[in-house]
Amino acid sequence: MLKNITASIQYLKGVGPKRAKLLSSLGIKTIEDLFYHFPRRYEDRTKFRSISQLEKGQIQTIKAKVLARNLRESWKRRGFSIFEIVVGDDTGKIFCVWFNQPYLKNYFKVAETVILYGKVQEYGQRLQMTSPEFEIVQETDTQFLDIGRIVPIYTLPEGITQRYFRKLAKECLDENIVRIKEILSYDMRARHNFLNLAKSLINIHFPGSLQLQKEAYRRLSFEEFFLFQIPIILRKAKKKECLGIAHQVEGNLPGSFIKSLAFKLTQAQERVIREIKADMASSQQMQRLLQGDVGSGKTVVATFAAMIALQGGYQVAFMVPTEILARQHFEKIKNQISKIKNGNKSINIGLLISSVNKKEKDKIYENISEGKIDIIIGTHALLEEGVEFKNLGLVIIDEQHKFGVAQRAILPSKGTNPDLLIMTATPIPRTLAITLYGDLDISVIDELPRGRKPVDTQLVNEEQREMVYRLIETKIKEGRQVYIVYPIIEESFELDLHAAVEMYAELKKDIFPRFKIGLIHGRLKSKEQEKAMSEFVCGKTNILVATTVLEVGVDVANASVMVIEHAERFGLSQLHQLRGRIGRGPYQSYCILIAQAKSEEARLRIKAIVENNDGFRIAEEDLKIRGPGEFFGKRQHGLSDLKIANPLTQMQLLKTAREEAIKVINLDPRLESTQNTLLREKLIGRFPDYHKLNIA
Repeated sequence: MLKNITASIQYLKGVGPKRAKLLSSLGIKTIEDLFYHFPRRYEDRTKFRSISQLEKGQIQTIKAKVLARNLRESWKRRGFSIFEIVVGDDTGKIFCVWFNQPYLKNYFKVAETVILYGKVQEYGQRLQMTSPEFEIVQETDTQFLDIGRIVPIYTLPEGITQRYFRKLAKECLDENIVRIKEILSYDMRARHNFLNLAKSLINIHFPGSLQLQKEAYRRLSFEEFFLFQIPIILRKAKKKECLGIAHQVEGNLPGSFIKSLAFKLTQAQERVIREIKADMASSQQMQRLLQGDVGSGKTVVATFAAMIALQGGYQVAFMVPTEILARQHFEKIKNQISKIKNGNKSINIGLLISSVNKKEKDKIYENISEGKIDIIIGTHALLEEGVEFKNLGLVIIDEQHKFGVAQRAILPSKGTNPDLLIMTATPIPRTLAITLYGDLDISVIDELPRGRKPVDTQLVNEEQREMVYRLIETKIKEGRQVYIVYPIIEESFELDLHAAVEMYAELKKDIFPRFKIGLIHGRLKSKEQEKAMSEFVCGKTNILVATTVLEVGVDVANASVMVIEHAERFGLSQLHQLRGRIGRGPYQSYCILIAQAKSEEARLRIKAIVENNDGFRIAEEDLKIRGPGEFFGKRQHGLSDLKIANPLTQMQLLKTAREEAIKVINLDPRLESTQNTLLREKLIGRFPDYHKLNIA
C-alpha cells in the first residue's frame, strides 16, 4: 500500500491505469477521494428473506441458487431481448428478468449462489423481480465483506464491481486509517457527541451496526457543512470591510420609471425595492440575492435599481446566461425606458452577445469605456477583457446558478466595488437560503402579479396524443399560441436534434398544415433564432417547436399552451422553468406533459410538477429527489462538494455547523492557531478559489 493518502490510486495493488480511469469518472483520484466516495445505500445481509416470506410490492433482498437461465431474442423487434433466470431456496422460487442486457448470460451459472435486490411483483401465477441489482456470491477470503453483515452499495461505473470496490475500500482503510487527520477540535466533538473522523469513515463504509452508521453519517455531514460555512463567513466578514458607492436613491428617474409602467407593482416587489434602496444608499457595497418564482417580476425590480445607479452618473451591467434572454431583456427594458429622460438626456442601452461581429463589438467596447452606454445587457461576452467601464456602479446577474463563482466575480471587478444584485428563479426555502448564502443579503418576491391564473398541468401518455392535438387546434382558433418543446440531452445531442427537426416537419406538413409553425434550437444561427422568436412574439407564428433554449426568460403573454415531449427526460427545475413561459397573460394556460416515466426518480419529478405550481415547493421536492450536489449545480463551489450532507433534511445540523464556524472565525480569523492548522490546510486544498479570504 502507498504511504500517502493523497497519492494516486493508480498505483494501488489491483488498480492500474484502466481501473484508475474508471474510478476517476466518479471523482476518485486519490486514496482520500476513495474514503469520501460514500455508499448510496446499505443492505442488511445479516438476515435475508426466504422466498416464501417475500411481500409483493416491496423492495427486498434474497439469497438463492440459480436453477435455470434463458435468453430470448424478439423476432418482432430487432435488438430487443429478454434475459431470465429462475432462482430458488428451500421455501420456493422466483423469476428475475432483465430487458436488453444479453451480456448477463455470461454472469449467471446454474447452481451458483446469488444475492438479488429488487421489487417483488406477481405476474400471473409467478413471483418476479424486474431488473434487480445482483451480486454473485463466491467463497473467497473477503466473503465477510459481502454477506453476514450490513453491506455498503456504491454508485459505480460499468467495469467496477461492488465486490471489487468493497475490497479496495477495506484494504485502504485498514492500511491508512492511522494517517487520517482530524480537523474538528476535541472540544467541538465533545460538545456535540461526534465520533472522531477515523471511526466515522470506518463506520460509514463498513458499519458495525445501524446505530454506528447513523452516528458516522451525522459526523461526516456536519464536517461537510462546517467546511462549506467557513468561506461563506469569511466572505461576509470581508464584505463588511468593503466600501462601495453611497447612491442617491431618491430622485426623478426611479420615480418616473415606476409611473411609466402599465401595471401596478405587487406588495412583494415594493418590499424588495425598499430593501434595495436601503442597500444602495449605504456606503457599504450591496451584495443581494433576489429570489423569485418564474414570472414574479424580478426584472422590473432590477431595472428600478438600475435607474438609481443611472441618476448618479453610473453605468449598469446586466449579465444573463443566453442570447435569447439577453435580446428579450434588451427589447423589454428599452421599451420601458424609451420615454424616460435622465435629466435632459435619453438613456442609452446596449446589447453585447458573442454573435455580434468584431467591428460592431469593437464599437460597443469603445462606447462602454467612454461612458456612452448607460446600461449594457449581455451574456458571458461581458466578461471578455475588451470590456472596460468608465464608471460601473451596479452589476445585475440573472439566473446566477448558470454561472460559476469565479465567473460571477469577474464583472464586479471591472468597477470599483459596484453594487451587486444577483437574481434567481430557482427558489429555495428562506431559512435554508440564509444559511447557504450567508454572505449575501436575501430578498424574496413571493407573490405573482395580479390576475395570473395557475397553469393547469396534466400528464398524458402516447395514446392520448390526438386529444392533445385537438386542444392545440382549439386554442389556436381562440387566438392563442402554443409551444411544443423537445429535450436536447448532451449525451444524445444529434439524435435529439434530429427528432425535434423531424417532428417539426411532420407537424407542419401532416398535423397542422393550416397553421404557421416556427422552429428554434441552439444549433440555429443567432439571426435565425432571433427571426423565429420575433415572429412568435408578434403573433405571426401559431406554434413554436423548440428545445430548452426556451427554459430561461422568454415572455409571450399570448402563449397559453405548452406541450413538453418526453417530459421524463427533463429535470424538475427545467420543467418548472419551461412551464413559466406560459400563464403570463389573462388566459387559462395548459402545460401538457407527454411522458413514459419508467424510473422512480422520473415518476417523482412528474408527480411533483403536476401537483405543484409553487416554485418554492417544487424546489424542496427537487432537493429531496436529486440531493444537494446536483440541485445546486456542479459550478457552485461548496454545495456541489456535499457528498453526504443534505441541507433540506439536516437543517438543524447545518445551523449548528454555521454557529461553530462563526465561533472559530471570531476567535481565529486567519486560522493560524495550532489547533486550526489542519483545518486551514483542508480548506485551501478543497477550495482553491477561497485562498484570498484571509486564510492563505
